[in-house]
Amino acid sequence: MLKKTLFVLVGATGVGKTDISISLAQRLGCSIISCDSRQIYRELKIGVASPSDEQLNKVKHYFIASRSIENHYSAGQYELDALPIIDYEIKKNGCALMVGGSMLYVDAVCKGIDDIPDILPETRQYMKDFYKKEGVEGVRMLLKMLDPVHYSQVDLKNVKRMLHALEVCHTTGRPFSELRKNSAKPRSFDIVKIGLERSRKDLYDRINRRVLQMFEQGLENEAFNLKDKRHLNALDTVGNKELFAHFDGEYPLERAIELIQRNTRHYAKKQISWFKRDKNIMWFDVEKMSVKELEKLF
Repeated sequence: MLKKTLFVLVGATGVGKTDISISLAQRLGCSIISCDSRQIYRELKIGVASPSDEQLNKVKHYFIASRSIENHYSAGQYELDALPIIDYEIKKNGCALMVGGSMLYVDAVCKGIDDIPDILPETRQYMKDFYKKEGVEGVRMLLKMLDPVHYSQVDLKNVKRMLHALEVCHTTGRPFSELRKNSAKPRSFDIVKIGLERSRKDLYDRINRRVLQMFEQGLENEAFNLKDKRHLNALDTVGNKELFAHFDGEYPLERAIELIQRNTRHYAKKQISWFKRDKNIMWFDVEKMSVKELEKLF
C-alpha cells in the first residue's frame, strides 16, 4: 500500500460507490471522507442516497449529515474543511480515502479552488431573478458585456455556470476570468484516483430502480416537508425540484418520477463526461472485475 496517499474513488451516481468504498476502507483500515455536495445536509437523506445506518456503522464517515440546508456550503469551504481531516487520516493510517461524485468538490481537494469570495444569498437571488426575467439569452448578453473572456470559454448552455460567473462579477466588481488561476495547489500527499464505471444500460437501469426505491422509502414525504424552503440553494437539486413542481400542480406524481429518473440519468452522463477528461483516473469496470481485484491497486 502506498504511504502518505489520498485515494479518491469517483464515479457517476448509481454506479455503486458506497458498498465498494466500505470494503476498501475496511481493507485500508481508514475512515471514509465523503465528497458529496448534498449528502452533507442532515435534512436530506432519501433523495441523496445517503449511506444507510448499517453502512455508517461499519465505517466512520466524515461529511455525512454534518450541515444544515439553512447554512450555505461551497466547494471552497469543503476544501478548507477536508484538508485537515485528510492530513489526520494520513498521519493515523498512512492513507486516506475520499469517495464521491461531486465534481467541484473532488477538484477542490485535488487541485484547489481559486480565492473567489463566497456569494451572499441576496446576490444569488438577484441573479436568479434576472434569469427569470431575461432568460438564458439575457444571461449570455450580460456575461459577454462583463466578462468577454469567460464568455468565450464557458458552455453557453450551462446557465448555472454563467450565473455563478455573474455573481462573482457582481460581488467583486472584477471579471470572473481574472480571478481564475486554473493552477493546481501543492498538496502534502500523493493522490491516486480510481473511477468506477458500468455499461451505460446497466447504470441507467440501476438509476431507474433506485429512484423507485427512494419513493418506497418516503422520498415524497421528505420533499414535501422541505417545500417551504425551496428557495435554499441546497434544495436546488434533482428529486426536490421535480417534486416541488408536482406539489404546485404542474404534473402528476407519475410524471415527477419519470422526470427524476431522466434528470438523474442526465446528471450521471454529465459526471461521466467530467471525470473522463481527467487522464489521472484509473478506471475500474465493476461489471467485469471483483472488488478483490480492485483491492490489489491498494
